[in-house]
Amino acid sequence: MNQRWRQILLWGLPITVALLLALQFLGSGALSNLKPGGPTEAPRNTAVARMSYGRFLDYVEAGRVTSVDIYDGGRDAVVEAVDPDLDNRVQRLRVDLPGLAPELINTLKTEGISFDVHPPKTAPPALGILGNLLFPLLLIGSLIFLARRGNNMPGGPGQAMQFGKTKARFAMEAETGVMFDDVAGVNEAKQDLEEVVTFLKQPEKFTSVGAQIPKGVLLVGPPGTGKTLLAKAIAGEAGVPFFSLSGSEFVEMFVGVGASRVRDLFKRAKENSPCLIFIDEIDAVGRQRGAGIGGGNDEREQTLNQLLTEMDGFEGNSGIIIIAATNRPDVLDSALMRPGRFDRQVTVDAPDIKGRLSILKVHSRNKKLAEDLSLESIARRTPGFTGADLANLLNEAAILTARRRKETISLAEIDDAVDRIIAGLEGHPLTDGRSKRLIAYHEVGHALVGSLVKDHDPVQKVTLIPRGQAQGLTWFSPDEEQMLVSRSQLKARIMGALGGRAAEDVVFGYAEVTTGAGGDIQMVASIARQMVTRYGMSGLGQMSTDGGSQEVFLGRDLMTRSDTSEGTSKQIDEQVRGIVMQCYEETLSLVQGQREAMDRLVELLIEKETMDGDEFREVLANYTTIPEKDRFSPVLS
Repeated sequence: MNQRWRQILLWGLPITVALLLALQFLGSGALSNLKPGGPTEAPRNTAVARMSYGRFLDYVEAGRVTSVDIYDGGRDAVVEAVDPDLDNRVQRLRVDLPGLAPELINTLKTEGISFDVHPPKTAPPALGILGNLLFPLLLIGSLIFLARRGNNMPGGPGQAMQFGKTKARFAMEAETGVMFDDVAGVNEAKQDLEEVVTFLKQPEKFTSVGAQIPKGVLLVGPPGTGKTLLAKAIAGEAGVPFFSLSGSEFVEMFVGVGASRVRDLFKRAKENSPCLIFIDEIDAVGRQRGAGIGGGNDEREQTLNQLLTEMDGFEGNSGIIIIAATNRPDVLDSALMRPGRFDRQVTVDAPDIKGRLSILKVHSRNKKLAEDLSLESIARRTPGFTGADLANLLNEAAILTARRRKETISLAEIDDAVDRIIAGLEGHPLTDGRSKRLIAYHEVGHALVGSLVKDHDPVQKVTLIPRGQAQGLTWFSPDEEQMLVSRSQLKARIMGALGGRAAEDVVFGYAEVTTGAGGDIQMVASIARQMVTRYGMSGLGQMSTDGGSQEVFLGRDLMTRSDTSEGTSKQIDEQVRGIVMQCYEETLSLVQGQREAMDRLVELLIEKETMDGDEFREVLANYTTIPEKDRFSPVLS
């Protein structure tokens, strides 16, 4: 129910009820006593006593009644009678009559008693007709008002009769303010989409060699990688009519509305051909058919069927290019993904270090950066960040700069912004000496193992300042350029994660280990199980028993059974346990051999609360030899 209907019900119904009650009150004749012509009911404040009908007849026969006023159609009367018990004084009494019977009138005439009949007065007929027609007229008038408002204001809240019309935003030349130069870090995707724009502007360049532009382009990638931004850039570059809407805008609670909106969308697109249609989050309407429970003829499937027909049906749609975006391509219907509908799938993935550098250059155009701040260092500091994450990073750094009353953004604000985005808000430093020392040994254990294991990523920072749910943190700078991870690197990650628990075990004893390693142990179990079930890095051999990491989709995976036998599952658990226990024994031995260095690092960390990687390695080098890390450093241009 839209805002207009709520306002009508809020104000119209109380007013209508009040008017009907007022008309009923008028029709009852309660106010007619004020009109000329006498009262219409017995005066209730003048009769002080009541008399039964039988006694009234006895008074009439005895000649004690002097006058009678009959009201309410013969059901009520006020009698003036002489009461012998009160020295023959005249008394006004109220009598309930059985009705205006002819016998009573004849008796009163025979006895010579003065009587008067007061007929009831009714409301005028016009008021009764008006009261009966008031509510229907109000309802019809409201509907007419809503229909006229919907016709005069397209897209407004009064479009009560426009359910079947498309809600797509239309622009002859979309002025999004975004061009391809504003999109960075996704060069491969830009190249594919630039071909679409070139075809719209110069179609003869392709048709001369018999090429046909894809009818549909599907942008696939994690959230925040720039899919919608690319669509805005296409709209800004193309210079042709542009329709944009979300997949959820097709489906409504009314049956058939989604299919009607699809037909109306493509009808308008054909009238403005050549044009572009952008459907964001298409998985809202394009999910696999037959995935529901209780039948497949639901509203969403009807909408999808109509969309499939319009995209590549009997009639065809020449000159209409559809661009859609989703981060769940695994749930889309196979008929929607085939060539002829979405001919080309463009993967928009998280950028590499060069892509992050170009994205930072775009988002830092209006930022005041310090002269010694290098965008390359920020790009190296943020592996795995998407374009949206990098934009948020620079914005958070700018907010911190303004809060600290600085003129330019420095590396300190960038580091604090990264820590805040990844780990959460900074908390108050620990004051409990015992807890602070225990957390210090835990974090130094992580950093110590990470520094001494050759295949582990180098330490970037160790801190005792709480952030989010963590009481202390150890940061590593991973080498993201290495796309393939070896078995030794996975074992190094397991050992680095177990370094905190090993340090607690060595220093405080197994009976005093804490729950601080809960998250580390979960990560260790996940890595070890993937080594066994997915990567074939165990005694089970080169076999995979993992069904993949895709999310469960109702209707496709609900009844999927496991192909792993009970005996194989037992062997998998034994292999996982063996990998974890072997890594923990090696980690425990490594920490025990560096007890003196660990004690010194803990004292320094408690004193400073934060140590960067270079300082940590400089102190550790006084006690042992640190293996040289094999790092790949690409040349940025």
